[in-house]
Amino acid sequence: MDKEKMKPQRYFSKSFQEVSGSPKSEEKIVTQGNLTYDVSNIKKKPWGRRLEDRKFNKVKKKLPQKSNPNPKFRGKFKVPKELLEKYSKGDGVNLKSVKTSIHQKKFEKKEKNIKFAVEQSAKAEVLLVEDSGYLEADAGETTTQFTQKQIVNSVDLAAASKHFDLKLDFGPYRAKYTRNGRHLLLGGKMGHVAAFDWMTKKLHCEINVMESVHDVCWLHIETMLAVAQKDWVYIYDNQGIELHCVKRLNKVSRMEFLPYHFLLGSCSDEGYLSWLDISIGQIAGQYNTNLGRLSVLTQNPWNATLCVGHAKGVVSFWSPNSRDPLAKMLCHKAPVIAAHVDPTGLYMATSASNRELKIWDVRKLEGPVQEYKLVQPANNVAFSQKQMMAVGMGNVVEIYRDCCTTAAKRAYLRHRFVTPIGNLSFCPFEDVLGVTTARGFTSLLVPGAGEPNFDSLEANPFQAKSQRREAEVKSLLEKIQPELITLDPTTIADVDLPTLRDKVDAKLKLLYLKPPKVNYEPRKKAKGRGGSVKIARNKKIVQEEAKKEFVRNKREITREEEQEQEKPKKPPHVLDRFLPKKKT
Repeated sequence: MDKEKMKPQRYFSKSFQEVSGSPKSEEKIVTQGNLTYDVSNIKKKPWGRRLEDRKFNKVKKKLPQKSNPNPKFRGKFKVPKELLEKYSKGDGVNLKSVKTSIHQKKFEKKEKNIKFAVEQSAKAEVLLVEDSGYLEADAGETTTQFTQKQIVNSVDLAAASKHFDLKLDFGPYRAKYTRNGRHLLLGGKMGHVAAFDWMTKKLHCEINVMESVHDVCWLHIETMLAVAQKDWVYIYDNQGIELHCVKRLNKVSRMEFLPYHFLLGSCSDEGYLSWLDISIGQIAGQYNTNLGRLSVLTQNPWNATLCVGHAKGVVSFWSPNSRDPLAKMLCHKAPVIAAHVDPTGLYMATSASNRELKIWDVRKLEGPVQEYKLVQPANNVAFSQKQMMAVGMGNVVEIYRDCCTTAAKRAYLRHRFVTPIGNLSFCPFEDVLGVTTARGFTSLLVPGAGEPNFDSLEANPFQAKSQRREAEVKSLLEKIQPELITLDPTTIADVDLPTLRDKVDAKLKLLYLKPPKVNYEPRKKAKGRGGSVKIARNKKIVQEEAKKEFVRNKREITREEEQEQEKPKKPPHVLDRFLPKKKT
């Protein structure tokens, strides 16, 4: 056999073309010497595509942009600068300060992702179509002239159904809404307790505890509620079944629930302030304030501290980590009878028995920002999510709008009841104000009071049973420890680094200390012969090792000081006489 036939035939060889016998056009076949090449099936270089694209993009940027031929479609939506500033995460990383190119690329990629997230958040605000409206009066009229009957006749059926009146005979009552604003809890002084879905008017439970009820409070979900009765605090479910009796919380007058910490805060007639961790059933803190009977209690949602009003005109801020108050504010010259902090944690409203109403900046603990003189003392104060303030004076409730930043000249709405008011509370995510009286409960319509857009991951008014279970598990996993409750919650992000002076002082103190005494305790008791001798010998060895380590550290410190003293000094200079003399 020929050697040429033994060789493997190649695709471009002349013999292969002759054997295949496929007709080739002259335009697609290239001959070079004895070989012929078929150009028809050759693909372009895959590795040269990126380089070509980069060159094309550079040229494309330099080309003049043509005017839009179709003015109806203006291209991509340009986000306004105001929205970008609203969702901005702050100044980015200065890439010039990053040393290595690898880390520069990492930070550059991270900054691009953050920028993209900010743009998406700003664009998604277009989807928040709901907006809060207000009452607008014509010329020569005021909004206080509008009654609840006129407002109900002017709104649609869904909004009109939110106004109702319950006539009950076991008052005076106290009421609380859940965090999502869907369920309502009522508690009468004569023992009547009721929980229901106030939107669908579906009753969960209605019981009579046969004792005086001083306050009621929802826990982390709408299936558990706490009732402060004559002597102790009782925990019930939404069917009215008693789950627990907390006898360590006795004679409680007011209660507040901290949802992110799972703490039930309470104050008593005996002057005690308590925090009960409902997830483990233990008392996280219980202190005597030594300030007399406590009946004014509210929480600051920004830092989860409890604000307590006292008879000396002082409002104190408490945490379960300290026996003493974190801060005290002298707000009035008369006893404080009502206090409330708005949901954002910016402003606090306090009222006293001398008919004064003051609004304070809680973050600065300064003020007052605004000061009002009322017709009669305000026994109840409540803020809405849109910073509307409801003031209960006797049997009259007045709602003020934009009263924190600017001085309000007149009330926004006014409503008069037959009997004195028990307490006030705005319903979250609804334009509704719940007012309890001595003879029942009334739901008032207040246009523009609630937040129109809700976060379903935070508080969902339309959640199902499965969503409620998942939210409960998630909130338990994300539970914040009570040790983190401070006056300034941003301090947890700070790093506590010892200064150089602290390190030097610690070293100098070590020179004048005695070697530590080691209390050696064996893990097992001595048994048999020679057991006590072995224990004594091991104890002596441990003490000697501790003493040697102390001496070793002391020698290292003295050696460092000697080296610093032996450092060669700079030769004297002619101009050194003009330098200031060192103080000895």
